[in-house]
Amino acid sequence: MKLRVVVLGAGFGGLELSSILSEERGDELELILIDKNDTFFFGYSKLDVMFGRKTVDSVLLSYRDFVKPGVTFRQETVTSIDPEARRVITDGGIYEADVLVIALGADYDFSATPGLIEGENEFYSFAGAERLGELLSTFTNGHVLIGMTSAPIKCPPAPSEAALLLHDYLTERGVRADCQISLVMPFSIPIPPSLGASKALLKVFKERGITLMSNQGVTALDPERRVAILRDQSEITYDLFLGVPKHRAPDVVIASGMTYDGYIHVSPDDLTSEYPGVYAIGDVTYVGAPKAGMFAEGAAKTAAAHIIAQAEGYESSEIYRGDGICYVEFGGDQVARVEVDFLSDPSSGTFVEPTLGTAREKEHFGASRSARWFGA
Repeated sequence: MKLRVVVLGAGFGGLELSSILSEERGDELELILIDKNDTFFFGYSKLDVMFGRKTVDSVLLSYRDFVKPGVTFRQETVTSIDPEARRVITDGGIYEADVLVIALGADYDFSATPGLIEGENEFYSFAGAERLGELLSTFTNGHVLIGMTSAPIKCPPAPSEAALLLHDYLTERGVRADCQISLVMPFSIPIPPSLGASKALLKVFKERGITLMSNQGVTALDPERRVAILRDQSEITYDLFLGVPKHRAPDVVIASGMTYDGYIHVSPDDLTSEYPGVYAIGDVTYVGAPKAGMFAEGAAKTAAAHIIAQAEGYESSEIYRGDGICYVEFGGDQVARVEVDFLSDPSSGTFVEPTLGTAREKEHFGASRSARWFGA
């Protein structure tokens, strides 16, 4: 009898888990992979698009090219999840599974920050990054404020990367001297797990005239006055706002009753939820690791090992370790790397200085996964 698996969400976690199960089970697998979108993109490509380093078409990968034995992709929107029955309803049908894997990621709660929708200035959605790219192309002077509204967020280094890439972008256009760049974040240092990375970022912020306001957060915007209200009730004026919206689990996940404090809590060992046969991986979970693609991929590998073991009648010794790396853009075409093991020592991040070689390593990271998942 074929193993029936339904995977909700085709991001890093959903793609990798589906690939592993296909490789291991092949003809003994009946896996339905569901995502509301028709294309995939790496999160960091939003910055590439926003700053004109790459075109939209060059960073989008079509799900029609995700072809694996035993796997069927369906572009549908999930409307209901019943974790007890392992039943999913979409706008295209009803699916029941032996194993249900929720990998729907984190959504953005734009309404949680008054004025953010009216200002339409956020760069964490793909559409938002495209829109800001258009605004930046004509921006020649004034104050650019990069503001985080809350934590946790996807890819914690991204706001710092945005500030450094913005410095390069404005410099290349010859208008940097007429512009101010400020960064507001709720963290005390740019990358809390890595003191080395944070010190390096603080050094280049100072060298490039970027102002950091730490232990803060943007609670509201007044687009008419072009003012951001911060956590301490102080105000800061801006000419262009680049916002990071509040993150939370998708509405359909919250409605399922599976969330606590906004996310699905799972076993840190095997990524199982409190419901038998139901796993959750990636940004939709709270598991003690960052919301970033490599950590979702690691969770997928662990969950897949346990799904296969259960199907074949043995116990897996695989344990999710919450370890991985994050690449950090430092501008000047140089990239640094942070290596960290969150579940054993979240403050032990090892920092590798920015180099052109690590930039090539980051390119290989994306290319290898494009090839694995899409044959690209």
